[in-house]
Amino acid sequence: MIATPRQLRELGIVGMNERNADFIQKYNRRAFYPLVDDKLKTKELAIKHGIAVPELYTVIEIEREIRNLAERLEPYGSFVIKPAQGSGGNGVWVVTDKVRDSWRKASGVLVGQGAMEHYVSNILNGMYSLGGLPDKAMVEYMVQFDPFFESVSYQGVPDIRVIVFRGVPIAAMVRLPTRRSDGKANLHQGAVGVGIYLDSGETGRGVSQGEITGIHPDTGGSTRGMTIPHWDKMLDLSARCADMVGLGYIGVDIVLDRYKGPLVLELNARPGLNVQLANDTGLLHKLRHVEAMSSIPESPAERVQYAQQVLATLRRA
Repeated sequence: MIATPRQLRELGIVGMNERNADFIQKYNRRAFYPLVDDKLKTKELAIKHGIAVPELYTVIEIEREIRNLAERLEPYGSFVIKPAQGSGGNGVWVVTDKVRDSWRKASGVLVGQGAMEHYVSNILNGMYSLGGLPDKAMVEYMVQFDPFFESVSYQGVPDIRVIVFRGVPIAAMVRLPTRRSDGKANLHQGAVGVGIYLDSGETGRGVSQGEITGIHPDTGGSTRGMTIPHWDKMLDLSARCADMVGLGYIGVDIVLDRYKGPLVLELNARPGLNVQLANDTGLLHKLRHVEAMSSIPESPAERVQYAQQVLATLRRA
């Protein structure tokens, strides 16, 4: 059954046009977009503000630096290479180990030096960047899979997306990689999105490819009733990230490393709306509630507390 516009409004569902006009354009100054669209700038800013992120190993900025690429990568047994201005996970290579003169990707495929150099050259030439502009290739620490998610993830590393408005966390979900998504935590490619209750960090229902589910399609593990470790810290990181970049409406992506705990992976100035499906709850009532607040608590801790004690109790309008 297809819901009518009136029914969607009653459910508090935010559409893309409303999100863009009422929240992104109104609360996100374009001058601050480079701080989130460029992952290198985001990482440098996070380090400056004491926000935990995957360690940056090296950056390849110009073509001639590719000549000593193998030498640059030699100290690291595993790593991730990504375009600084990529989006949607495009152009990201996860390398798990070195095998003689080749590197093994997370998929198990071996790539030689020539293929690696060609790939990095494509990054520099803007193949994966926003608008096709020249880019930089970042090499960083490969997040170590936390065993907490072992029963509900296929190959890749799950991430937690937190939506933050005016510095206040308003909704969250965990994205679980599947075989269909090729081990990536990308809902558009087939990952499972599972809603998270703000107050407790406990997972609820899930959704994959538009279908409601409570079980991971590959592992058979239940996605319900998991309590995300370090939940309060994740919300605190999200609130601090909003302060760091000065944007009013953002998505904060966090991964859970088995050794380092929560790490901020990246920020998004135009976060998608699938979090509504994952939580079976529209965003509008929470957005309007926070928008109507005459003053926002100054400290991230106070904002997190408000989210958990007040926003978590709000249901569909």
